[in-house]
Amino acid sequence: YCVEFKTESLSHHCALENRPYARWMQYLREGHTVCVACQPLAMNTDTHRCSGDGHNADGDKILHWEAVGNSQCQGTWKKIRQLEHCSCPLVHSFIFT
Repeated sequence: YCVEFKTESLSHHCALENRPYARWMQYLREGHTVCVACQPLAMNTDTHRCSGDGHNADGDKILHWEAVGNSQCQGTWKKIRQLEHCSCPLVHSFIFT
């Protein structure tokens, strides 16, 4: 499944990232909608959910995220909706880890 979030805030460290494999962090923006996939390898074996997916969060709850590979690139987002069938666009698409 996938979850759509609206990015509320992010640290300035994301824009400073210039390592070739991590340049995607430079394109994060406040107010953008991002799509995050929960793949089987990242799922909790008991709940079959990804940690941090906002399962019990309503639309007004602020949730925190952190980029893998750069703990200083972090921020907050609000859950928009969960999609059982993923159709994430090629840009602004991520995976839970």
